[in-house]
Amino acid sequence: MNDTTHKDNKKSSRRIARELAMQGLYQWRMSGNSVPVIEDHLAAESDDWARADRPLLITLLRGASDDAEALEAEFLPFLDRPIDEISPIERAILLLATYEFAHRLETPYRVVMNEAIELAKEFGGTDGHRFVNGVLDKLAAKLRRVEVEHAAKQRGR
Repeated sequence: MNDTTHKDNKKSSRRIARELAMQGLYQWRMSGNSVPVIEDHLAAESDDWARADRPLLITLLRGASDDAEALEAEFLPFLDRPIDEISPIERAILLLATYEFAHRLETPYRVVMNEAIELAKEFGGTDGHRFVNGVLDKLAAKLRRVEVEHAAKQRGR
């Protein structure tokens, strides 16, 4: 077993769900296929499908794709370039994280950010994780203001 396989086996079912949701959002944006077609493709082609938290995966993929326009409007003010110039992977990661910030309040904002940064490190461009971090840091302050302020006060103690 190589290191990559060993490391991948340690990924949580929730991490795998986010990876597959991000891949599904990428496919959805690039191919124009419907989400059910993409779900079928992921189920057939992904070795990780069986290990994923499928309810979370489906919720994230369907929720982010169904509400994509409104979610992108949330992070648009924090971009340093036109949205069409963002890598499709990083755009999918931002869409996924924005959905979680807005609709998965039980997931702490730091978890959402960390997961998005890890996805960007693994799948994005060279400095994609820095870009994603910068956008999500500002977005968290807007969408999870109370939670972010509370965390800042805790660190200030």
